[in-house]
Amino acid sequence: MPKDSSIKHVLIIGSGPIVIGQACEFDYAGSQASRSLREEGITVTLINSNPATIMTDPVTADNVYLLPLEKKSIVQILKDHPDIDSVLPTMGGQTALNLAIDCEKGGVWAKYGVNMIGVDIDAIDTAENREKFKALMEKIGVGVCKGATATSFLQGKEIAQEIGFPLIIRASYTLGGAGGAFVETADEFENALSAGLQASPVHEVLIEQSITGWKEYELEVMRDNIGNMIVICTIENFDPMGVHTGDSITVAPAMTLPDTTYQRMRNYAITMMNSIGNFAGGCNVQFSVSPDNTEIIGIEINPRVSRSSALASKATGYPIAKVAAKLAIGYNLDELKNSITGTTSAFFEPSIDYVIVKIPRWNFDKFKGADRRLGLSMKSVGEVMGIGRNFQEALQKACQSLEIKRNGLGADGKELRNQDGILYSLAHPSWNRLFHIYDAFKLGISFRTIQDLTKIDKWFLKQIEELIHLEKEIEKFKLDTIPVAMMDLAKRKGYADRQIAHLLDCLESEVFDKRYKEMGIKRVYKMVDTCAAEFEAKTPYYYSSFGAENESVRSDRKKVVVLGSGPNRVGQGIEFDYSCVHGVLAAKECGYETIMINCNPETVSTDFDIADKLYFEPVFWEHIYEIILHEQPVGVIVQLGGQTALKLAEKLDKYGIKIIGTSFEALDLAEDRGRFSSLLKDLDVPYPEFGTIHNTDEALELCKTIGFPLLVRPSYVLGGQGMKIVINEKELEQHVVDVLRDIPNNEILLDHFLEGAIEAEADAICDGENVYIIGIMQHIEPAGIHSGDSYAVLPPYNLGDLVIRQIEIFTEKIALALRTVGLINIQFAIKNDKVYIIEANPRASRTVPFICKAYREPYVNYAVKVMLGEKKVTDFEFKPYKKGYAIKEPVFSFHKFPKVNKELGPEMKSTGESIYFIDDLMDDYFLKIYAERNLYLSR
Repeated sequence: MPKDSSIKHVLIIGSGPIVIGQACEFDYAGSQASRSLREEGITVTLINSNPATIMTDPVTADNVYLLPLEKKSIVQILKDHPDIDSVLPTMGGQTALNLAIDCEKGGVWAKYGVNMIGVDIDAIDTAENREKFKALMEKIGVGVCKGATATSFLQGKEIAQEIGFPLIIRASYTLGGAGGAFVETADEFENALSAGLQASPVHEVLIEQSITGWKEYELEVMRDNIGNMIVICTIENFDPMGVHTGDSITVAPAMTLPDTTYQRMRNYAITMMNSIGNFAGGCNVQFSVSPDNTEIIGIEINPRVSRSSALASKATGYPIAKVAAKLAIGYNLDELKNSITGTTSAFFEPSIDYVIVKIPRWNFDKFKGADRRLGLSMKSVGEVMGIGRNFQEALQKACQSLEIKRNGLGADGKELRNQDGILYSLAHPSWNRLFHIYDAFKLGISFRTIQDLTKIDKWFLKQIEELIHLEKEIEKFKLDTIPVAMMDLAKRKGYADRQIAHLLDCLESEVFDKRYKEMGIKRVYKMVDTCAAEFEAKTPYYYSSFGAENESVRSDRKKVVVLGSGPNRVGQGIEFDYSCVHGVLAAKECGYETIMINCNPETVSTDFDIADKLYFEPVFWEHIYEIILHEQPVGVIVQLGGQTALKLAEKLDKYGIKIIGTSFEALDLAEDRGRFSSLLKDLDVPYPEFGTIHNTDEALELCKTIGFPLLVRPSYVLGGQGMKIVINEKELEQHVVDVLRDIPNNEILLDHFLEGAIEAEADAICDGENVYIIGIMQHIEPAGIHSGDSYAVLPPYNLGDLVIRQIEIFTEKIALALRTVGLINIQFAIKNDKVYIIEANPRASRTVPFICKAYREPYVNYAVKVMLGEKKVTDFEFKPYKKGYAIKEPVFSFHKFPKVNKELGPEMKSTGESIYFIDDLMDDYFLKIYAERNLYLSR
């Protein structure tokens, strides 16, 4: 049937600040859903408290409310917009679903005449309530683990006694596996049970038999209002049952699933979806399969878009959230067009002729003492996706995307050679087990031992073993003797030039010249088209490979490349994707063909209809350089993609590729702690007494001159990596050794730490001649806590005119001295009314989206037009909305690491942020956080 014409105004509920278990994949889903509904002439109002996302930008919805995700905020919106007739709660993860249920139970939807679309409460309740789900599966004939639900400690112990160990505890209505645990023995059980009951908002857990080691699969399914269903994608977990799917390496399409087993699984998924109630949209169904592929067990069903939906959308090109939103307003699948082809129906199952590998990205280094073992509770903060013509190529590309100082899977001299360490890692999965599987094969540990310890399917292990055999063959040659066929094979299997250079004992540039210029082995670009090239695709969404036809045709238009920010991690999150998207939109407005390069499947920047061309590739030199050689852009924008993009500026400059905006020299000067402090001295701008060192001897000598406490700061890092306050020589020596171990040959700045100082920061746009300060923020916590972990207030709440004026003068001086063209962020410490400079970052910062939302001005748009030379700062008529105060609230995920103390210092630990508006400083919320400002200060 056509769309429901009674639906005129829809409320979309977002997912709030990014936390481990719920990241920017829901920002992508909500943004896509909003655009989809507005295409139909429907008014969209959106609520989300996250200022860092494109979802909460005016370009996304008709009305955006940056309010806490709670019932009273919903009531406020419904009073402001009495014409809202529907609410779509399936785009904002568990947060949105829980809030929708809360409003349903509180009678809010009924009172204001709002209908829930896309799903109903019965479907949510059946899927989320472990007992109901289990009973339903038994009723419809889908296998489930033996188990029962407990709502009390006593009940739980009785169930465990009946089932026997090992067993699994799963908490109801939680996100990212919170409260879940594998329990091997009775000794571990009581603590795990107690934690699960407390984690569940309804204090309910499912206790069931353990199927650790079984294979795990996910089906992404679409269902419409009349029961039509299609499977968008099958996803196979490389890691067997026992590791949360968000922490698992996943592969699409499924590699080791026999067709007979897949058909049974598919039939089960359809039966499950038909049984849960009135539902139209995207759905994720998870199964476990016995190692011999004979027994299938239903794990869970999520009647909403999920983390996997974003992955499946990017993997296939099928826009799940966009289609789900249209199904929610009444359309059926056969009435919609496929966005990629523009001609075929949306009622078809995508077919892909390539392989997708997703690898999660962890940040255990930020949480000292954290349990690094992976289990039922998700711990990763982001993910990357590699696309290749075969599994090995996709796997290598995903490894190259991670930004963990590896050049791919192996062939970089960083192997673990300790046999006991390797064997422990194989049996106890952590973030680096994939690399240790490679190390195990290289060390000669038997295939049987590796398979017995990991329980990973033999096919995947064989693929990794083959890479070791190939490397041994390559190592028999030198650069001038390696056969063309051998070089070609290595490239087809995903090896980077750096890896091949390691194997041949030569330079990366020499390998590139040999294979690209002499051998003619060049990347070609294939289109992601949803239909394995059966129909012509209209959307320019590409990945690279070797040896096939090149499907990316270069146009004659002037082009600009925008480098994305890669995987989310602590210190570099969704705020940089926000800037990248606005950069693309601004360049389009200026008449440029825009080319986006990024490898993060969760983000809006990797949506296929944002840039004119999307290359889903690692933000890794070799991949970027070949795209630039192919596309011949006028320049590359590196300012918007955080440290990921910024660190490629040197290579771009070396190869004569134009950097749009601030020059590499200026970027490098700001990153180099020592040179920057010398610049401040020349400008007569105050700064803490400092010195630079390269080893412990220099550090111990310098500390005598500067005096303790000292702030130790490595150069060229993001998110305060390696920063620490030290108070004596012993701590200083230990920390310098740690920094140089993790970041060899780094220049380290030691500066006198200003205890008790107030911290502030300013963001500005500069065109090389004129400077406009877009916002000055004052931190609530004292100096010493990373700016990303601090509550911050815009505008400042108690800095006097003298201090504000110093900040303004110094910001202008530094921006001009660095010859900034675009954005710049400068951080200050204020003591006794004297302003000292801490650091400057001539790029988009974490705080820019926050200021854009608070002042309701598209500052990134303006900055990019300045960078492109299309505008001067003086061409803009700035009219910031200034009423009351906006507070940036850092959000942490310490609950995922119960053994880690919540202590804050110079190294950033927050995973996200929210925004909170107050009218005046007597607001109870402000007074509370101000009173607690010293609570978590550590070193």
